Amino acid sequence: MSGLEDVSQIQSKVLKDETFAAQLLQDLSITVTEMFRDKDFYKSLRKNVIPILKTYPFIKIWHAGCATGQEAYSMAIIMQEEGLYDRTTIYATDFNQHALNQAKEGIISNALMKEYAVNYQLSGGKESFSDYYTSNNHYDNVIMNQSLKKKIVWANHNLVTDSVFAEVHLILCRNVLIYFDNTLQNKVQRLFYDSLINGGILCLGTKEGLRFTDFCEKYTELDIKQRIFKKKY
Repeated sequence: MSGLEDVSQIQSKVLKDETFAAQLLQDLSITVTEMFRDKDFYKSLRKNVIPILKTYPFIKIWHAGCATGQEAYSMAIIMQEEGLYDRTTIYATDFNQHALNQAKEGIISNALMKEYAVNYQLSGGKESFSDYYTSNNHYDNVIMNQSLKKKIVWANHNLVTDSVFAEVHLILCRNVLIYFDNTLQNKVQRLFYDSLINGGILCLGTKEGLRFTDFCEKYTELDIKQRIFKKKY
């Protein structure tokens, strides 16, 4: 893509060209995501996590590694359907600024929304999925409703280099840690542990877990299959 012949030339250009370095970082970032990905996870979230969240007067949720925001919007929909959105703040973070800009716009391909509508229904959706967005037929895209955006705070945050920025009740970081080695996973798990309130909930991807980290004994399992854990007091 860059017209360079080998890694050495890439290294040289990264050191000399800030724009090229930024572009390389964007290309190395994994931004694969979708709304209501893994229906069984969202069913478990409604069954095992929402009742706990309902006990709090206000709720702070952190979507770590949110990519282009589809899962953050999914969470916003769930909280709205459960009557909790007005007392909820969702922090959606990623180190990829381009992906964050897309997320904030909330513009999604109409073709993808047909797939997401199926995901929504299979994951226990309670309303008509089309109520949550407005179609723009001229551009073959849809835009997520402003009511879903009002409680989402989009922010640039690097899980490896940045520190705790909020005390939260729920952390969702699904299919991110699979790209990290054990040392980095431990570092990020420390960040998550320090960010959660006592009794807070941690949701990981189905290929991820706490077993080989220093934090295995610091959580109880709410749903081991869906990798949902509760921080011990």
